[in-house]
Amino acid sequence: MVLKLFDQHFGRGYRVYEKSLRTTEGASAFLVKGEEGKRLVVVSEKTLDFSFEKRYEIEGKIFLFCKMDHENLEKLVKLFPELKPSTCGLKPSFGTGDRLGITTPAHVRALEGTGVFPVFAQQSVRENERTGRTWRDVLADAVWGVFQEGYRGEFGADADHVKREEDLLKAAEEGFTMFTIDPSEHVRNLSKLSEREKNEILEKTLKKDRVDRRYLGKKYAILGEKFEFDEKTLRDAVVLYYDAIAHVEMMYQLLRERTREFDFEVSVDETETPTAPLHHIFIVEELRRRGVEFTNLALRFVGDWEKGVDYKGDVKAFEREIRIHAEIARMLQGYKLSLHSGSDKFSIYRPFALATQGLFHVKTAGTSYLEAVKVVSMVSPSLYREIHRVALENFEKDRKSYFISADLSKIPDVEEIRDEELPKLFEDPNVRQLVHVTYGSVLKDTELKKKIFEVLEKNEELFHEVVKNHIEKHVKLLKG
Repeated sequence: MVLKLFDQHFGRGYRVYEKSLRTTEGASAFLVKGEEGKRLVVVSEKTLDFSFEKRYEIEGKIFLFCKMDHENLEKLVKLFPELKPSTCGLKPSFGTGDRLGITTPAHVRALEGTGVFPVFAQQSVRENERTGRTWRDVLADAVWGVFQEGYRGEFGADADHVKREEDLLKAAEEGFTMFTIDPSEHVRNLSKLSEREKNEILEKTLKKDRVDRRYLGKKYAILGEKFEFDEKTLRDAVVLYYDAIAHVEMMYQLLRERTREFDFEVSVDETETPTAPLHHIFIVEELRRRGVEFTNLALRFVGDWEKGVDYKGDVKAFEREIRIHAEIARMLQGYKLSLHSGSDKFSIYRPFALATQGLFHVKTAGTSYLEAVKVVSMVSPSLYREIHRVALENFEKDRKSYFISADLSKIPDVEEIRDEELPKLFEDPNVRQLVHVTYGSVLKDTELKKKIFEVLEKNEELFHEVVKNHIEKHVKLLKG
């Protein structure tokens, strides 16, 4: 009835997002797109407390045309509390980072009805710094996308790879429901330490905490293999992780003082060498001894986990390793294994899913941005060439904080490639990594960013369909 009335009086000038329509007692709300861009329309029998640009009274109903700003979003969420993010617990889950802030409708289409809990708001501190966004922006963009697509289910909001206290507290204040702690600055690399230095670190630890009494000589049988904490294994576990675990505990307690219900992920994946089975056990036991209740644990698995490309390594070796780690997680109970740099790792999703049996979380971030830029190459070749040039100019600077092996000498000259051939560039791992890591430089170019958004908004359905298909490919493999 509301949409029919709107169409009768405003239909010529607006496209209505029909799936966005929500109704509660005395009010309805939905999104439209017109010459001025997208707007929230709120309809009621009396003027509600929304900040509006236009107001019309038609057949006893008041139509408010409102900007999609933070103030109006807060009021919209009060009308429809299901738009708030929630916790996930031990359900299988999948995180979809959105560096642009306009991709959530595609993520909804890919994940709705799959049985996998979606984390639609997921961004790292590093990504926010490079794109100029805030925690509030990330969550708001995701909620607007959820609203636009008419999604009624639960979803999460992950403050990803948080290292500093101030970032953690700000994310909690904004309403995030999941917090991924990255203690990598407190994880030592064994190869950079001499035997004497390792022993000194252990002795220093033992003076304040006799970890040897808790672990030395402990034995475990896992899938037919025997593991024992001997002096070297325990020493290395302490050297690697003891200080990192203390940092995680501190961050957890800060969070507990401010909010009671949240998903907590511990990320120790950024180490030089893969996480040994006994080190996995050490991390879990020490976290629990300190009272840290965590939902997800991200380990460093065997092989190379580069951004934007498939797994590099021996798939059989990974399969053996993930089976052991999944068995440890089942033995110790109460948490899921999390796969970081999970984008596009198609060759290992099947063994990962089989081993974890639904106790998993997978994070994707840059792959949705890559698909968005691919859409630009499909519909605006000249704009893609502009993006490509900026990416090349900034690659050496932007690559420094990412683990990639892209070789720019293997990338063809885009000026010599025909327009219709440009999308095929995204089949080249070198191009994918070039575009993946330079998003900050591209999006901080105000004019270039404006052009990208204009093209994607103009081709919104194609953009969402391309991203949806790509994310679906991930989820289908994980679901088997």
